[in-house]
Amino acid sequence: MERFERFLEREAPTADALYVLGDLFEAWVGDDSLDLPLPARIAKALRAASASTPTSFMHGNRDFLAGERFGRETGAVLLPDPSPIDLYGTPALVLHGDLLCTDDLPYQAFRKQVRDPAWQKATLALPLAHRLKMAETMRAEGDRAKASKSMSIMDVAPASVDQAFRDSGRALMIHGHTHRPARHVHTVDGRECVRWVLPDWYETGGYLEATPSGIRAVSLA
Repeated sequence: MERFERFLEREAPTADALYVLGDLFEAWVGDDSLDLPLPARIAKALRAASASTPTSFMHGNRDFLAGERFGRETGAVLLPDPSPIDLYGTPALVLHGDLLCTDDLPYQAFRKQVRDPAWQKATLALPLAHRLKMAETMRAEGDRAKASKSMSIMDVAPASVDQAFRDSGRALMIHGHTHRPARHVHTVDGRECVRWVLPDWYETGGYLEATPSGIRAVSLA
C-alpha cells in the first residue's frame, strides 16, 4: 500500500495520463467498501493523483464490481475492457488481460457469470459482511483451482492475442492479469505487433512509462 501511495505522490504527477488496468484490489465487493478504512485510504490517494493527472481505471478479475461511486470518489474514469487509446500518436489497445486466457475454460465460465448484470445486482443486494465472506471463499477456491492448472493454461492464448490485434487494428497492446511482465513481439498477418505485460505489486511493483520516444518498463525495486 505504501509503495502505491509513493508512486501516486512522486511518479503520477509527472505523467500526462495514468491508466490502472485492473486488480488494484485483492477484492472489491461493492462501492460501499469505500466506507472501510483501507479502500477509503486508497480512494483518497487516487483522488489526489487524479486532481493533477487524468486517471482511468479498468476492471480486473478481482475488482469487477467497482462502480459509479468508486469513480466519483477516486476521480477515475471507468474504462471498458478492452479500450483503444492513443500514446503520443501511437494507437494502442489496453485491456486487463483475462479475456485473452481463453484456454482456461473454467475461468472463462466464472468470468461470464460474475460479469452478468443480474448476478451482480443480486450479489450487491447482499449485506457487505456477507459479500466480504464470499470474496474470501472465491479467492480460496481460485487458489486451489490454480494449483491444479498448468502455467500455459493460465497464460494468454496465442490465437486470442493475434485475434485481438486483428480486431483492434492496432499493433501495440498492454495488459496485466498474468503476472508475467515482459515485452513480446508477435507477427500477425505479416505485421509486427508488440505486447507489453505489466508486473504485479506483491513484491516490488513496477509500471510502464510511455513517452513520445517509446515505452519502457520501470521497476520499483
